Amino acid sequence: MAEKLTTTQVDEALQKLNETLDTDEQWQLEGDKITKSFKFKSFIRAFGWMSQIAIWAEKLNHHPEWFNVYNKVEVTLTTHDVGGLSDLDFTMAEKMEKFR
Repeated sequence: MAEKLTTTQVDEALQKLNETLDTDEQWQLEGDKITKSFKFKSFIRAFGWMSQIAIWAEKLNHHPEWFNVYNKVEVTLTTHDVGGLSDLDFTMAEKMEKFR
């Protein structure tokens, strides 16, 4: 079972996640969640990416909150079972970046 990360652990994981991303493409900490807006060249690319991530979500048994309009996907990650962020959230965020 996942465990809630401490503030220090969250800060370290977020820094590692964002270290290779441009400032305007970084994940943001919002309370007990991390968020990011992804922009794609078209709706079909956004939807295809979501389909790939859906497969990883099933494998990890950890599902994102997301909202899609045309070529944009707004993502929010948190682990409801622990009431905050866990390693699962950062693993999912890494998968999202890898398949971007």
